[in-house]
Amino acid sequence: MTDSNRTEPEGFEPFERAAPIPSAQGGPRSMSKNDPTLQSGWERATLEKLAFASLREQRATRRWKTFVRLSWLAFFIFLAWFALSRGTPATAKATAHTAVIEIKGEIASGADASAEFVVAAMKTAFEDEGAKGVVLLINSPGGSPVQAGIINDEIKRLRAKYNKPVYAVVEETCASAAYYIAAATDKVFVDKASIVGSIGVLMDGFGFTGLMDKVGVERRLLTAGENKGFLDPFSPMSDAQRAHAQQMLDQIHTQFIDVVKTGRGDRLKAGTPGLFSGLFWSGQQAVELGLADQLGNVDFVAREVIKAEEVIDYTRRDNVAEKLAKKFGAALGDASVRAMRTAPALR
Repeated sequence: MTDSNRTEPEGFEPFERAAPIPSAQGGPRSMSKNDPTLQSGWERATLEKLAFASLREQRATRRWKTFVRLSWLAFFIFLAWFALSRGTPATAKATAHTAVIEIKGEIASGADASAEFVVAAMKTAFEDEGAKGVVLLINSPGGSPVQAGIINDEIKRLRAKYNKPVYAVVEETCASAAYYIAAATDKVFVDKASIVGSIGVLMDGFGFTGLMDKVGVERRLLTAGENKGFLDPFSPMSDAQRAHAQQMLDQIHTQFIDVVKTGRGDRLKAGTPGLFSGLFWSGQQAVELGLADQLGNVDFVAREVIKAEEVIDYTRRDNVAEKLAKKFGAALGDASVRAMRTAPALR
């Protein structure tokens, strides 16, 4: 509905015809000849163009998605290949050589010096016909008695099965769980300044009960079983719990001593005061006490003892996939667990 009283501005034409489109020569151009909307079938042609353009766009999108998916597939295949071929010595061959396996850092599950990695490397080395002897290159302060015990047992089994010698060569440190492993080898070679020994067991932790009383903090720990909160750092330790823990540590210590005595035999001066007290000695002192056999490094053992001068590294380590997994959270969780653990350790 329009307003009858409404007046338009002077010169205003609401339905004014569009001016003719000028031609290239400057004069008016006829729209019937050049305007596509006035030609027969222009709607169909336009729809066809739009449809073909949409199809081309969809094809390009599908190709890009396929490319991305194939790229990710190739990436995961690459990581899987790394996982399956982890740590296998690329230069392993049938010619005579000395197989070297590094045991460095903490001996623990999930670490480079875990029983999983060390045992797998030892199996590969012993099975290789070209390996005339196996050297465990040790530089470790110790760690888990369980992991060390597994490696110790496997050394004995593989040596008997393949009839090959296995030697321990100490770099900086061979203490506690690391020496637990070295004791199973045929001979232990050290540098005169190496740190060797520390035959003992510990269980460490913290107690905050006194601090909590001072600051007025109440510990609310609910358990089913009177000893379930045993070793909780915010709860007091009873005499019975302390005695139980000490008994367990003494038992593991006795196992450690038996392993050393069995492995070293008559070479060990077992009557030396403090030998099994957790003390450690220099490499030169270790030779005098029978904890080690003589001074020497990897090249010396390969050349003079095994008589196979070429050295091949069989050490198994984290591959790219595992490192990426640890980088995105696994390492953080593992570190948190280790920081809170109270399991016995040989170090």
